[in-house]
Amino acid sequence: MIFYFSATGNSQWVAQYLSKAFNEPTCSVTDLLHVQAPDEISYLIQNQSEMLFFVFPVHSWGPAIVMRRFIRQLQLSGWRENRVFAVCTCGDDCGYTDRIVRKDLADKGITLEAFFSVKMPNNYILMRGFGIDSESVQEEKLALAPHVMEQIVHTIQKQSNSDSFILRAGMSWLKTYVVYPAFRCFVVGKQAFRATDTCISCGLCARICPTGTIVMEKGKPHWKGKDCVQCTACIHRCPVRAIEYGCVSTNKGRYVHPILNDKKSYQI
Repeated sequence: MIFYFSATGNSQWVAQYLSKAFNEPTCSVTDLLHVQAPDEISYLIQNQSEMLFFVFPVHSWGPAIVMRRFIRQLQLSGWRENRVFAVCTCGDDCGYTDRIVRKDLADKGITLEAFFSVKMPNNYILMRGFGIDSESVQEEKLALAPHVMEQIVHTIQKQSNSDSFILRAGMSWLKTYVVYPAFRCFVVGKQAFRATDTCISCGLCARICPTGTIVMEKGKPHWKGKDCVQCTACIHRCPVRAIEYGCVSTNKGRYVHPILNDKKSYQI
């Protein structure tokens, strides 16, 4: 089984690539969180040959909070020392995301065999100084991604995890153990989203919100509570660009992976 969380489609594409390579089904963490009890998510492993994958984006040099919550709530049964892997997507580097995920899984009695990272287009636009990649950089990253995935699949197939690779850059410790906790404490839950007059009341933002923060009232989206994890799914995937984040996102670009865009096909 491939458990994945994806806001703009990057990690969804990785999950679909792995599904095709290993003949394992995919399961959206967002969908599971919408239909199962919030305190526990149960999954029965079918047999010893079943492989488990956790696929997710890196947010502020740490694992997406939605995936961390999912792992903590996950109750596995039928466990037979199955092979377990994690694959993250990141704009440039993932810091020490692998260490956090490995510990989270170990706390659940799950041994992570290997961790991999895949560079994908940047999409965080909710702070000044941050924006999407240029079109040329997006195309470069998307063109390279299939080759990276081919290497990952090959490494898993030959069971030579010494060939695993993780994208790191300078100051990884500072990024993951100082910036990431600050992001969780001071940014997550912050409410500055708004719908403009161009909203067409399609309700897509509410349907794809992983935390149920968005509710439709009188045909318009409203962000309720303090559980928003700033995954950026709503602001990027709005079909008419009717969502803004205060004034910070004004005039900034939007990004979705081509698999979520009917105007362009993409290789898996």
